[in-house]
Amino acid sequence: MENEPIIVDRLYNAPIEKVWKALTDNKEIKQWYFQLADFKPEVGFKFEFTGGAVDGPQYLHLCEITEIITGKKLAYTWRYDGLPGNSEVSWELFEQSDKTLLKLTHTGLESFASNGPNFEKTSFNGGWNYFLNEALSKYLEPEA
Repeated sequence: MENEPIIVDRLYNAPIEKVWKALTDNKEIKQWYFQLADFKPEVGFKFEFTGGAVDGPQYLHLCEITEIITGKKLAYTWRYDGLPGNSEVSWELFEQSDKTLLKLTHTGLESFASNGPNFEKTSFNGGWNYFLNEALSKYLEPEA
């Protein structure tokens, strides 16, 4: 189905507190995700960053936190400055003894369809797989 969300699951060999801190502490976020001017894990907090394909155009992302359940869930809206569409990203954490299962869900991607090929689901899928399976994995499990 075209309107199905992207869901990426990853099990990390790290305690849930460490994964939560990597998602919500701006000093840590900058090590594996985007360079945010500021970040506070509070509902209503707005943040922005520039990103895009390494060899393609860069876009200003505008986000606002919609839900925080400390140690368990972070959700925020995700849209682009000057372009139509609005989506939501949620990061959910589940304790698996001494490991952590992270489930990322990105909904509303179909709202970006008119913005061109850089906004196709495959682009988002590739980006999220990179961030969860490479960038965050290397940050949380540097010895692996």
